[in-house]
Amino acid sequence: MPIDAAHADLPGISSQAAIYTLHRPGGLRARILTLGGAVMTLEVPDRDGHPVDVVLGFDGPAGYLDNRPFLGALIGRFGNRIARGELPLDGTIHQLAANDGANHLHGGPGGFHTVPWQVREATDGPEPALALGYVSRDGEEGYPGTLEVDAVYTLTAEGALRVDYTARTDRPTVVNLTQHSYFNLAGHAAGSILGHELRLWASRFIPIDKSGIPIGPPRSARGTPFDFEAPVPIGARIDAEDEQLRNGVGYDHCFAVDGWDGSLRAIAEVVEPVTGRRMLVRTTEPGVQLYVGTHLGGIAGKQGARYATRTGFCLEAQHFPDSPHRPEFPSTRLAPGQTYRQTTEYVFSVE
Repeated sequence: MPIDAAHADLPGISSQAAIYTLHRPGGLRARILTLGGAVMTLEVPDRDGHPVDVVLGFDGPAGYLDNRPFLGALIGRFGNRIARGELPLDGTIHQLAANDGANHLHGGPGGFHTVPWQVREATDGPEPALALGYVSRDGEEGYPGTLEVDAVYTLTAEGALRVDYTARTDRPTVVNLTQHSYFNLAGHAAGSILGHELRLWASRFIPIDKSGIPIGPPRSARGTPFDFEAPVPIGARIDAEDEQLRNGVGYDHCFAVDGWDGSLRAIAEVVEPVTGRRMLVRTTEPGVQLYVGTHLGGIAGKQGARYATRTGFCLEAQHFPDSPHRPEFPSTRLAPGQTYRQTTEYVFSVE
């Protein structure tokens, strides 16, 4: 079960970026790029055993130099948005980089999706794994403290792509890491994802204003277009007359995981009915951001594909957006001596 590595020159970023291929025979095959820690490809068999790449991406490392859609990338230091880029922490306001209007999004324009991650270890065997590391220096994108982050990708015997995060800091800071793959279970170039059937173990969602900032505590989704407690096609109600759908231009909302206690638990299941591919998402996080690629806008992807609006969906396991401004939300504060930990699994099967 070999782990293959290829290298490419990327002037201005580092001397080289590496692509590692993880493969379980008869199962998943993933290609991971050290630039941004991005999942470039993820091949998953359908009900007839035919593998297809189910994540949106670019053909080679050069495409990830300007990865504004965050395709496949590791996200940090804070996934999602912080209002006005103002980070209140221990009585001090730290001004973060603004890259989403006046707001701070996904760690800023120089966030973890743009940096060269270092390979800590590549492990062969029944569950091939790639361990990556990055040191985010004090003041990077405005954040206080030097943060040491490790992210481990593993292809498990169960048929999952698992991501394990750990992080430590030398000063109080905030941490909210996530993984930003866009999925299309019919194939990365297959077009609309609105026919995918989605179920969420989350009966509440966080209402937002038009800039994506929370305007209140989690709100009941029951009886609304945000109700996915039973499986529903993603597109069934996406154009309904609803203020929150207008604010998000469809679904771009964080859902609160029912019964969250920090343990690894199922939060979402997606089925593509034509191919029979099923993806179950488990996480230790209190929330999951559902985003349906509304702003992809026809970007040029791999193998000549054009990724139009709503041709990929994200299920980003994370803490709630703008948590530093909302003490009622689960805390994202990390202090020296503490260890941030997160695990998220994307488990694939067929029906």
